[in-house]
Amino acid sequence: MLNPYTFNKIKKKKNIKKIILIFIFIFSVAFSTKNINHGQQYKNKFIKNFTNVKNINIQNKLVNQKEFLLQLEKIKSFSPTLYAKNISTYNAILKWLKKKSDINEMKKFGINLFQMKGVDNYGNVKITGYYTPIVQASKIKKKNFIYPIYRMPSNFKKNQKLPQRKDIYNGILKKKYILAYSNSLIDNFIMEVQGSGFIDYGDKKPLTFFSYSKKNNWPYTSIGQILIKRGDIKKNNMSMKTIKKWCKNHTQKEIQELFEQNKSFVFFKQTKRKEAYGSSAVPLIGKAAIAVDKSIIKSGSVVLVQIPILDKKGNFNHKYGLHLLIALDVGGVIKGQHFDVYQGIGKKAGTLAGFYNHYGYAWVLKI
Repeated sequence: MLNPYTFNKIKKKKNIKKIILIFIFIFSVAFSTKNINHGQQYKNKFIKNFTNVKNINIQNKLVNQKEFLLQLEKIKSFSPTLYAKNISTYNAILKWLKKKSDINEMKKFGINLFQMKGVDNYGNVKITGYYTPIVQASKIKKKNFIYPIYRMPSNFKKNQKLPQRKDIYNGILKKKYILAYSNSLIDNFIMEVQGSGFIDYGDKKPLTFFSYSKKNNWPYTSIGQILIKRGDIKKNNMSMKTIKKWCKNHTQKEIQELFEQNKSFVFFKQTKRKEAYGSSAVPLIGKAAIAVDKSIIKSGSVVLVQIPILDKKGNFNHKYGLHLLIALDVGGVIKGQHFDVYQGIGKKAGTLAGFYNHYGYAWVLKI
C-alpha cells in the first residue's frame, strides 16, 4: 500500500504530464491555424530585414527566364538610367543564366543573396497579384454605359482632400472631368485597385491606356476585409474571384454601398501608350515585374522569389516555382514584406492575379 507522500508524488507527476500534453495540443492547434495552405513555411527565424545567406537549399528550377530577359530589355530600352544604376547586378545574372548554373553557384558570379525576413520573421513574404484590366467603355453616356471614369480635377490644391467616393458616385464632380463611361461599376473599381487599365471603345478601335493619375487623399479601406468581418466571405477564401461572385449575387445598390465604404478614389489620365506601364516608366512583362514598398526595395532591384504553384482553380498544390522578378512598380497597399506580382493584361491574367494571396521566400540579389 502506498503511503500518502508517495501517492501525492505520483499524482503530481500525472498532473504535470497532463499540463505538458495540454500545452502540446494548444501549440499544435495554433500551428495548424497558420496559412500553410497558402504557402507559409517555418524553417529559420530571422531578425534583420535582410540576411546574407550562403545556400538556400532548394531544388526548384527557374520558371520565368524568358520573361525575365524580356523585362531586362524593356528596362534597357525605356529607362537607360535605371538600367545603368543596376548594370553590375544585371550583367552578373546574365552570365549566371548563360552558364545554366545552380542557384547556389550564384556566389561564383559575385552575386550575394539576402533573404527577406518576411511578415512573421520566418521568411514568409506576402505574395499577391495584379494585372491590367480591359474595360469596355464609351466616350459618351449611352444605354448601359453610365459609370464615369474620371480624370484629376484641376481646381484642387496638392494636399487638399477631394470629395470621397460616395460623393463622386452621386455626381459631385463636373462632367468635364469625365474621361469615359463604362458599363460596369465593378470594372471601374477593379481598374482603380489595379492602378491602370486599357479602355476598349469597341468597333475594332485600338485599346487606349488609362494610367494612374492621383488619389483623392482619403484613406483606403479594403472591401475584402469588410466582407470578411461581415461574414460574407471566409478569410481563407478571399480573392478577387470571390468578391466578383459576391457582386453577382447582390443588387447594384448593395454593390455601390459596399464600394462607398472605401472613401479612397483613383483618378486616371489618358495616354498614347500601347503597353502597360508601372511607376518606373517601363513597360511591364507578366510574371517578371513586381510592385514593392520602395522604402525597402529599390526600383530596378532583382529579387529571387519562391512562389507557390496554383492549379486552375487557384488551389496551392504544395509545390513552388522560382522566379526572377524586377521591382518596377509600387502600390498603395504594398507595404513592408509584401510583393505584388504583375500577371499581364486581360481576363486570364486577372483570374490568376485574383487567386494570389499566398506566401513565399524571397532573396534580394546584390553584387
